[in-house]
Amino acid sequence: MQAKAIAKYVRMSSTKIGIVLDLVRGKNVNEAFAILQYTPKDAAVVINKVLKSAVANAENNLNLDLNKLYVSEAFVGEGPILKRFRPHAQGRAFRIKKRTSHITLVVKERA
Repeated sequence: MQAKAIAKYVRMSSTKIGIVLDLVRGKNVNEAFAILQYTPKDAAVVINKVLKSAVANAENNLNLDLNKLYVSEAFVGEGPILKRFRPHAQGRAFRIKKRTSHITLVVKERA
């Protein structure tokens, strides 16, 4: 049995989110919450919210034991890119890519 939570269109690049996801992948849920609480990255706040949702899904929908849960899968995919332009020297335009991401967290019960 596994519970899943997805956050779509998060306004952050997937590489920045992937750094924080590597910290919590495979960890116990309580340990993952502790790691995210003391990680000084903006992505930690978003991942903490997704992890809370996955744990709530496991507890309420599937009746899994909260103490046995661990993060079995944690991955991020690229979302659509918002393209913006800034003025540059000599009348040129400079493209800015505002990247978005889709975060997926899966929690399972340890056997």
